[in-house]
Amino acid sequence: MSTYVYAITPAEHPLPLDDLHGVGPEGSDLRVIRAAGLAAVVSTAPEGLRAKRRDLAAHDVVLQRLMPDGAVLPLQFGLVGPDDDAVAAALVENQDSYRERLAALDGRLEYNLKVARDEDDLLREILTGSAEARRLNEDSRSSTDAQGAKVRLGELVAQEIQERQRRTAAEIVGALAPTAVDSASAQAPEPHFLNVSFLVERDEAASFSQAVHEDAESRGDAYIYHLHGPLPAYSFV
Repeated sequence: MSTYVYAITPAEHPLPLDDLHGVGPEGSDLRVIRAAGLAAVVSTAPEGLRAKRRDLAAHDVVLQRLMPDGAVLPLQFGLVGPDDDAVAAALVENQDSYRERLAALDGRLEYNLKVARDEDDLLREILTGSAEARRLNEDSRSSTDAQGAKVRLGELVAQEIQERQRRTAAEIVGALAPTAVDSASAQAPEPHFLNVSFLVERDEAASFSQAVHEDAESRGDAYIYHLHGPLPAYSFV
């Protein structure tokens, strides 16, 4: 049977998993493979595994149980090895890189921040701050080339939105960087313009959260901040 892998930890990491079950319709039994001073938390991989809510939740619960007791390398949902021996061989073959990443994550947590901005507020700022946008806006209502003005206005506004969002995203990341060890940006899902994960010292988690709160307060109600964490450190594995 194939082996489903949830996470890799140091061999001495506490593994309080007796009351948990893994992926699969019946909730597979969890077990541990140890080799080269490392441990892999695994279960038997069910046939036809798909990213169903139940299985995604089971995968996440295992990682959440492991996180409080030390460094964990979280593996993405759906990682399957041929069998237990192949997983043990992978631990041996990659032991140096696994230990390096575990050391980098020890005592640290991941937090993800997404930020959106009210679209009307942004458009008002563009029209207020750009004389060219104001002129095109007027022309689109009254000039003989109203359609052409609308097209040019649309192009200008799109450029302004992109540039202002880029600049604001850089400002936010720059403001929060001193309270974090590292950061990793990803594509922001609509309607957000910023999607960034921070690696934060466990002892500094409260200070980081406060810094996020203060930055949100400084920007006003037009900005919506969504902070999630602590999370498995997927962005830094």
